[in-house]
Amino acid sequence: MWIERVLLALAVALPAFGAVQGGIEIVPLPDGTTRATYEGRNVLVLPGPPPRAVVGIAVSATPGRHEVRVAGTAVPFDVVTKKYPEQRITIDNPKMVNPDPEDLERIEREQQVMNTKYDAFTPLVRSPFPLLRPSNGPVSGQFGRRRIFNGEPRNPHLGLDIAAAAGTPILSPADGTVSLIGDFYFNGNTVFVDHGGGLISMFCHLFAFDVKEGDLVARGSTLGKVGATGRATGPHLHWTLVLNGQRVDPDVVMATFERRL
Repeated sequence: MWIERVLLALAVALPAFGAVQGGIEIVPLPDGTTRATYEGRNVLVLPGPPPRAVVGIAVSATPGRHEVRVAGTAVPFDVVTKKYPEQRITIDNPKMVNPDPEDLERIEREQQVMNTKYDAFTPLVRSPFPLLRPSNGPVSGQFGRRRIFNGEPRNPHLGLDIAAAAGTPILSPADGTVSLIGDFYFNGNTVFVDHGGGLISMFCHLFAFDVKEGDLVARGSTLGKVGATGRATGPHLHWTLVLNGQRVDPDVVMATFERRL
């Protein structure tokens, strides 16, 4: 069977990694494959030989057997549970924990705009991997942590926070197109970069922008400067990484491709 031959050929090059909740899985595909889907969504396909699907796994994904579909054929892989710790944060502005009704309306409008960008699937011009870390500094907020603001539980932190100094340049982790720029309630000044193939980067809390919507950016291009706008306790960069509509751990993606490619 083709999948068995491909897996055998990749056994040395691709060491075993568990597809954890909030992580990714690289799935070998039959020669000539240019399109594959997961849960009804197109996924990023890297050309071969052999072609590979890079699949984003939701934090809420059910553990067990999952599958990528290629021309009606199922290619299975397993998802395992990952437990994420808590993070307690004190916010001075109570409206950043419990917004007023008019602010809630704004937040809902902004979320709809961002969801449209998260769901984008544009042609992949070239492989975006391995990704460049967009800023230097210690990690101040890990992906997946269950956040508690002023003692009140909120959604998990589905991004990576880097505690860089105010004014530090923010670099694009891969080639792409600036698909959205805005000032959002929680995120503050924000830049979206569409890298193609359903891979999207979102950078939040910026002090200043160095790009505009529609700009083509190269890996390492400066997108803006680190700031503390929106819901932030101090200057830092928040990086959300989206793959086939799912927010995934940037550290897992970077580490996986450093080892596999």
